[in-house]
Amino acid sequence: MHVFGSHEDNTLAQLRNVAKRARKVALMADGHLGYVMPIGGVAAYANAVSVVGVGFDIACGNAAIKTDLTVADLGKSGGEDRKNLRAFADEIAETVSFGMGRKNRADDAPVDHPLFDEPVWSAVPGKHRQALHTKARQQLGTVGSGNHYVDVFADEDGTLWVGVHFGSRGLGHTIASNFLALGQGKAWGDRVPETEVLLSLDQSVGHDYWHLMNLAGRYAYAGREWVARKVVKMLGGKEVELVHNHHNFAWKEVHEGEDLVVVRKGATPAFPGQKGFVGGSMGDDAVIVSGTASDDPAVTEVQRKALYSTVHGAGRIMSRTAAAGKRNRKTGRVVSEGRVSPAMMERWVKEKGVILRGGGLDESPHVYRRLPDVLAAQGSTIVVEHVLRPLIVVMAGAEEYDPYKD
Repeated sequence: MHVFGSHEDNTLAQLRNVAKRARKVALMADGHLGYVMPIGGVAAYANAVSVVGVGFDIACGNAAIKTDLTVADLGKSGGEDRKNLRAFADEIAETVSFGMGRKNRADDAPVDHPLFDEPVWSAVPGKHRQALHTKARQQLGTVGSGNHYVDVFADEDGTLWVGVHFGSRGLGHTIASNFLALGQGKAWGDRVPETEVLLSLDQSVGHDYWHLMNLAGRYAYAGREWVARKVVKMLGGKEVELVHNHHNFAWKEVHEGEDLVVVRKGATPAFPGQKGFVGGSMGDDAVIVSGTASDDPAVTEVQRKALYSTVHGAGRIMSRTAAAGKRNRKTGRVVSEGRVSPAMMERWVKEKGVILRGGGLDESPHVYRRLPDVLAAQGSTIVVEHVLRPLIVVMAGAEEYDPYKD
């Protein structure tokens, strides 16, 4: 068991519990308490997959596109033009759909993608199949809420990047929820406790979950790439490079000569030379990283212990309720005050120079670690290739209802 950074006792206790059933485990520096398995946790199993380990937002991940534009292209003055930035922010918010369904002008999502015709859909019970199929079509290319976003960045050379963060929406949530039930001996559609369920890939339920999980992965990739490319087009740019990774997923990998199933829950694959896009918060820089390519035994040993993984973000240090407080949904009465005020969030974002659309207090920069500290705790396992300064951040509004946001 290898731990990067420092963590609360309850997070470490979750990891130790996971380690009782896994062959190898590690915790990244952005880790925090999760459902059964900590966020930032990596666990390797012998021919089995953990449903809760992968999580309910199957294939949540990050995609970043480097464009052929620079900040000088945003305004007539040859520099950042705040008026143009605000106009682009409004266009993104008015075009891309956040929350449940496709509500804005983005009506050209690839709802006829070949993944909708794949035979693996037959693993969903017949009476539930069409409803899930329809839901998936309706939500493809929607971003969701919570910490999901569409951002426009400038790197250290002034080159513009577009970054997005979201997953497989209701498709992944439905797959996870129902295989959690099937793994506990219940029926598709039954509600069950969120507890550890390891599915053997040699058994039919594990076989079906694995293939539907991978379907959700292809679905998430299609959605993220479509949204990111749509925003690049809005800016008037062209795609130069795509960096794309899941961080709630499972992969078949070989580690120290052993065939294993590696679950990364809020952790990014980082094999030598493999690139990843890691976000900070609405008021912090993001980065493009790559797994270190080194012959130094000290470096490769730590990479091995990390199961060739790295952070997926900065990591929460404050719960949503602690940040934003709690209100009675029926009366609107404040039950508990939050630790973050609108003025605090607005001041941070303004000082960073970010044009923000949407975003709630539970996503304020105050609720996250600082990304440079997290990256430093990962040590020499990764190399920072680009630092991305946010210019535009677009998220769902604080009141946007979305059951699939986490």
